[in-house]
Amino acid sequence: MNVNQAIAEALRAEGVEYLFGFPSNPLFDTGAAEDAGLRTIVTRQERTAAHMADAIGRLSSGEDVVAFACQHGPGTENSIGAIAQAYGESAPLVAIPAGYDLAKTDVDPKFNSLLNYQHVSKSCEQLADPDAVGETIRRAFSAARNGRPRPAVVEVPKDVFWADVEEFEYTPSTTSRHGPDPEAVPGVVDVLLEADRPVIFAGQGVHYAKAWEPLRELAEALEAPVGTSLNGKSAFPEDHPLSLGAGSKSEPGQLAHFLREADVIFGIGCSFTDTAYGITVPEGKTIVHSTLDPTDVDKDVEADHALVGDAKLTLEAIVGELEGRLDGPRDRFDDVTAEIAEVKADWLAEWEPKLTSEETPINPYRVIHEITNVVDPAETIITADAGNPRDFLAPFYETTEPMTYIGWGKTTQLGYGLGLAIGAKLYDPAKLVINIMGDGAIGMTGLDFETAVREDVPILTIHLNNYEMASYDTPFSGDFADVGTALGGYGERIESPAEVAPALERAIEKTEEGTPALLEIITAKETELSRPDLE
Repeated sequence: MNVNQAIAEALRAEGVEYLFGFPSNPLFDTGAAEDAGLRTIVTRQERTAAHMADAIGRLSSGEDVVAFACQHGPGTENSIGAIAQAYGESAPLVAIPAGYDLAKTDVDPKFNSLLNYQHVSKSCEQLADPDAVGETIRRAFSAARNGRPRPAVVEVPKDVFWADVEEFEYTPSTTSRHGPDPEAVPGVVDVLLEADRPVIFAGQGVHYAKAWEPLRELAEALEAPVGTSLNGKSAFPEDHPLSLGAGSKSEPGQLAHFLREADVIFGIGCSFTDTAYGITVPEGKTIVHSTLDPTDVDKDVEADHALVGDAKLTLEAIVGELEGRLDGPRDRFDDVTAEIAEVKADWLAEWEPKLTSEETPINPYRVIHEITNVVDPAETIITADAGNPRDFLAPFYETTEPMTYIGWGKTTQLGYGLGLAIGAKLYDPAKLVINIMGDGAIGMTGLDFETAVREDVPILTIHLNNYEMASYDTPFSGDFADVGTALGGYGERIESPAEVAPALERAIEKTEEGTPALLEIITAKETELSRPDLE
């Protein structure tokens, strides 16, 4: 057995089902991955492949860590953006890029993954010793799975792939969780019980911990409203009367209102990272910060109280402490939910003209409104690309079940959504999977719609075509419905508001028949976003 075959066997032993990427990499070129039982999927470009792995890692709550592989040199250069995106969004995957021959690794100007990937990966190693295959791959999966999920990189020099390995046996990595300091929990519960207007803010860590039920239990016990980060969207059902929706560059009015009026903000499974695509934490609030990564505490937001640990273990500890200290309802549920409903109704009334607009070109908010009317959110996984597609969708599309929205917000790589959608459909083929793209995004990764066609992954891509990039005066052109058809899928161009819903229904029917669909909707150059004032 050589190193190439040993890596493939190790991947299978780790439970990997897919190897995404682009040749030339011996794992693809020799059939080693397929011989080991993995399904290999080659994309039009490396970035999309890594995004597919990213989606599966997140939707499985970090349980299914998928592998990505690519060519040395150009392949690794093309891939670094996708690995950086996964790092920023805390998405687990294992990347196995080829490297130049071992003797040439450090020869300028050859691209060195060991050097260049270190700042965008949780762990980064070069496999130089053929006898270290097992321990090296195991360390990578352990890093990706344990603690804060993030990508792990193992660069394999080209010549090392062919080195012999004797008596190879592989023991898969293990996973573990840790909970908060039990002595700190009662003090946090004191703060939550004493608060007059507490707000719970849930992040992606709730998804990774599968802490959806204890989050709901805590909210209902405290009778406190719940908002989420964009990465945490769907961690709390947005049709629940205590839901405030998700914070982002564009967000619901009720979230800003309750953050402004809160006396205590309890962040669970979130980083409170200062980003243009997250909430602004108002000053003068008591902050309780619970996170898995201790380096997040006091990073951007000063915490008055901190709990470090798995979100589910933390929430269960808090709920357990509450059970012994609450005699019954707190008698503020009706008042809190009525206030949420009133503020939400006022906010939606302001946006109703755009959501139901009859103008042509079609207002993009009308498109979002029709999507919410047509699809069943419990049976749909949806994501939106960087920029306006994200900002139009996030406040108005309500999720009802966990892991039905793939959100992201630390960085804004155009074209991310298409790979996420393909990966999501592979992970959960029973769901309708939708990605919404703008002109910039489809120009960068749109040809990987052909990957969905070739690999029989029937996603629905919605292209909001306003012939420019966001609000920048940069003209674009193209008939992308024709491109979707030419690539082997179903393509349709929509120019009338009345035709949006029927076109969605036709496209969904095509996906149910097994054909990827691309709807090109000609939209207005909308620039107004929902940015409620926190002051």
